Amino acid sequence: MAETLKLAIIDLSSSDSISTAKSIRQACIECGFFYLVNHGVEEELLLRVFDESQKFFSLPLEEKMKLATKHHRGYTPMYAENLDYSSSSRGDSKESFYIGSLEAGRSNLNRWPSEEILPSWRPTMESYHKKLLSVGKKLISLIAQALDLDTDFFEKVGALDDPMPFLRLLHYPGELEFGDEETYGASAHSDYGMVTLLATNGVPGLQVCREKFKQPRIWEDVPHIDGAFIVNIGDMMERWTNCLFRSTVHRVMPTGQERYSLAFFLDPNENCLVECLKSCCSDSSPPRFPPIRSGAYLENRLNLTYSSEVTLKP
Repeated sequence: MAETLKLAIIDLSSSDSISTAKSIRQACIECGFFYLVNHGVEEELLLRVFDESQKFFSLPLEEKMKLATKHHRGYTPMYAENLDYSSSSRGDSKESFYIGSLEAGRSNLNRWPSEEILPSWRPTMESYHKKLLSVGKKLISLIAQALDLDTDFFEKVGALDDPMPFLRLLHYPGELEFGDEETYGASAHSDYGMVTLLATNGVPGLQVCREKFKQPRIWEDVPHIDGAFIVNIGDMMERWTNCLFRSTVHRVMPTGQERYSLAFFLDPNENCLVECLKSCCSDSSPPRFPPIRSGAYLENRLNLTYSSEVTLKP
C-alpha cells in the first residue's frame, strides 16, 4: 500500500507574496507538487463543470466519436492513449476531452458537442477555461518570484502573450475488465508544459513518484482536499529552471470508483524561447539543455503520445 504524501498548501489570496513565493520554491524543489487554495474559482462553477463533463461522457460512444480528436482537441476514447512508453498495457483506462485556446484565430480548432444535446456545455466550459487561465497567470507571477525573477518575467519574454492553455476533461470508469496485465487509469508520466492545475471529484487514485530515475519506483498517494487545486510543474518548466524545479512522475490507479477530473495545462506562446534562466545556472551548474521554441518542444512531445486523429483500438 502506498504512503500518503503531504504537500504544501499555497494560498493564492495571501498578501505576503514573498512568503508565498518561498513556499512555492521549496515545494517545487522538493516535490514539484502542491495544493492551491483561495484561488477564486467558485465552487458552484466547479460543480457545473463536473456535471456537464459527466453528461458528455454518459453519451453513447458513437455520439462522442463524432468529436474524435483533431489538432489535439476533442474526444479520446478508452485505451486510445498510453502515457508510459515502456508499458506493454493495451492503453490507459480513461476517456477524455480536450479544449484548447479560446482566443481568436485558435478557438475555431475547438470541437463542441451539439447544443441540442448539451445546451449548457460550451458556455460552462468556456467560463471555467477563462477562469483557470486567470488563476494560472497569477500563479506564474508567483513562480517567477520564487525563481528570483521579476514577477512579470514570463510576460516580458512572451510566454503569456497568447499562451497555449488546454483544458482536459477526464473520466475514469469505476468498473473495468481486469486481465493478467496491470491496468492504469493513467500510466506513469510527467506533464510536458509549464504548469498544471488539477481538480477532482474527490475519488482517490492519483499517485506521485518523487524520484523518477530510481528503481524500483516508490509511489505515494495524493489525497483530495475540498476546494483545492493540485498543482504540478511540467517538463518545460523543469527545463527552464535547469532541473531546479521538479517535473514529477505521476499516475492514476483504478480504485473501483468512477473518477472525474479537470486538468488545466498552461503552456507558453508557441514562439516563446525556452532557455535556461540566469537565476538557475552558474559556473558549477551550467545549462543542461539548449534553447528551444515552446511550440516545437510541445509538438514533439505530443506527437510521441497522440496521433492527430484518434481511432478505436481493439
